[in-house]
Parts: sequence; C-alpha cells; structure tokens
Amino acid sequence: MKFLRDLMDKQKPLFEKGGKLEKLYYAFEAGETFLFSPNHTTGIKGAQVKDAIDLKRMMITVVIAMIPCLLFGIYNTGHQHLLATGGTAGLWEDFGDKTLVGLKLVLPLVIVAYAAGGLVEAVFAVIRKHPINEGFLVTGMLIPLVVPATTPLWQVALATVFAVVIAKEVFGGTGMNILNVAMTARAFLYFAYPAQISGDQVWTYLGDKMPVDGFSGATALSVVYNAGVDGTQSAVEALAQHNTALGADLFSFTNLFMGWIPGSVGETSTLMALIGALILIGTGVASWKIIVSGFAGAYVMGFVMNLFAVNEYMALPPEYHWVMGGLAFGVVFMATDPVSASQTETGKWIYGLLIGMLTVIIRVTNPAYPEGIMLAVLFMNVFAPLIDYYVVKANKTRRLQRATV
Repeated sequence: MKFLRDLMDKQKPLFEKGGKLEKLYYAFEAGETFLFSPNHTTGIKGAQVKDAIDLKRMMITVVIAMIPCLLFGIYNTGHQHLLATGGTAGLWEDFGDKTLVGLKLVLPLVIVAYAAGGLVEAVFAVIRKHPINEGFLVTGMLIPLVVPATTPLWQVALATVFAVVIAKEVFGGTGMNILNVAMTARAFLYFAYPAQISGDQVWTYLGDKMPVDGFSGATALSVVYNAGVDGTQSAVEALAQHNTALGADLFSFTNLFMGWIPGSVGETSTLMALIGALILIGTGVASWKIIVSGFAGAYVMGFVMNLFAVNEYMALPPEYHWVMGGLAFGVVFMATDPVSASQTETGKWIYGLLIGMLTVIIRVTNPAYPEGIMLAVLFMNVFAPLIDYYVVKANKTRRLQRATV
C-alpha cells in the first residue's frame, strides 16, 4: 500500500489549486479517500463529539451486510438455471457450474451499476465542486440485488443514472434525498420496461437451453395470485403442487425462507436478509424498530386479510408474506435507509408498521403490482417527514400540558 500511497502523493499536485487538472480535483479526491483515510480534520470550532464511525465506514458496513444476499443470489441464479434446464436436481450438486453461471450474470450487473452511478456522482462533484460522498457504495450494490439476473445491462445503467440524478442529486446529493435511490431505480425499470422485470419468464436464466417439461418461471407471488383468481385450491396447495417437475417442495415454506426459488438476485432468501439485519442492528447502523415493525405490519395485515378473505390469496397464512417476494430484503435494507426513513423513535415504529401493512394490501388487492414492497417503501418515504412532524408536535403538546398543570 506504501507504493500506492506514494503514487497518489506524486500525482496530487496536478489536481490541487493551480495544477493542470484542477477542475478534476474532487474526482481525484474521491479515489484517494476511497483507498485511504482522509488526511484532514474538520475546520469547525467548538465542542465536538468524536466517534469511530463516519460516512464511509457506515456505508461499508451496509455493503458488508448485503454480502450474504449477494453470494446467495449468485449461487441461486446458477442453481435455478441448472434446475430449470434439467442440469441438476440437488441443491449442492454441480456447485462450480452453478457458481460460474451466477457470476457470469450477476457480476456484470454490479459492475455496470457502480460504473454508471459513479460516473454521475463524479460529474456532479466536479460541477458543484464538492467531495464525492460514499453514499453510492450502498446504492450501487442494492440496484443489482433488486432486479432479475436477466435484466439487460443497458437498462441497469439507464435506471441507475435516472435514480441517482432524479432521486438524489436534484435534492442536493447524499443525505438530502427524499426517496430511496435503489427503489427508485427499480420503479423506473418496472414502469419503463415492464417486460424485463415482471411476468413469469424473466426470473430464471435459461440461456440457449430448453426448460424441462412442466417448467414454469412463475414466482411464489404469481402462483398465489393465480390460486386466488382460480379458487379451485388453496394458496398453500397451489404452492405445494407448482413446478412438481423441479421437486414438489420448490415452494415449501422452508424453501421460501431459505430462498431456493426464482426471483430478483438478492431478494429471494429471507434467511440471508435476516443475517444482514443482525449485522446492521449489531453495529447500530439500522433501526431495529423499523425492521421489527415492518415484519409485524405485514403479519397483522395478513391476519386481517384472513378475517375478511373472499379469495384464496386473502386466506394465505400471514407468515407466508414474510418469505415471499422481497419483503424481508426491502424491510431490512430499503426501509431502514437513515435518510429517507422516519427520524423520530416513535415515528420509526409507525413508519415500519405502515410499510409492512401496505405491502400486503398492495399484493392482495392490486394484481398489477404483485410485489408490494417497492411501492410501499416509496410511498412511505414521502410520508416519513409528515410522520415525524406529528410525532414532534404530539411531544410538544404533552410537555406543554405537563408544564401548565
């Protein structure tokens, strides 16, 4: 690392004031601070609270928490490919082949997302003459994890640029965004290119091979919805009997929880999302209140739907909503975004609860959006400031009443 440090120090005068590349200083500074700790301190005078955490360490912690989902997503992408094309039957058979297929599909998504988003960040840093923030370290990883592995790379790049510009930079950059940037990218793809991010044929990569007889690329949410429309069998029975050519337990509760199912790259495994949640909560980066209330809200609304069930989808056991689709991933990594989420402690309970409830409502009542977590998070992002406003107002009212008694 000393060689790299010496090289950076040798080139730095070119980018400093008066140098030939002065206008690109902040692009150079971004690379320097990414590789090394900043060599400057705050110029603010007065009392300060010193802490070991900074923005870079915070963002890196979130990225580390997503690694279980990323690694599982890579392997599951290859597993679903070989399973659908008759190349394997067991979970751990052909481990190397599955990993290679997954790497071939997922790594380009990650590289393109980081490249496109990083370019936008660098351009805005140069124009505004401010250092590049590390916020995109998280967004660049989130975007590939919330899309199918078959998503065209140019669409990933376009969605990333759109989300970074519209959802973040127009509001002032990192720490100023109202909407979750990664969810904005997914929403852009969903409405601009629905054929590549919805339906039954986008979740499993087939390549140039033919699927086995009886194969359907439908996700668990699609199967449950169709059961609700047909009404000939319960949602649980429909899950148990779907894709029997690939194994009768493909959509069992255990398999849904583990994540061995078709879906977006990083969203299928509730277990991996919970491991990430433990890392975020243990390091103090994410609010456990939002995560707990998010799962609670989904269960409560699932139970309410059971009470008024007029179709099999509404009669689905509430716990199934936890392990289907991207609810777990969305609650852990999207809803807990410290910028776009509620800031007050009471507001976090309300915010998370409403996200979980809205997710189930959207899933069950609106067939156009079988995955409700996307719209639920974006909708509650908009209302988070309003929640905090009324929480603070209620606190002031109570204190004034105590003071005047």
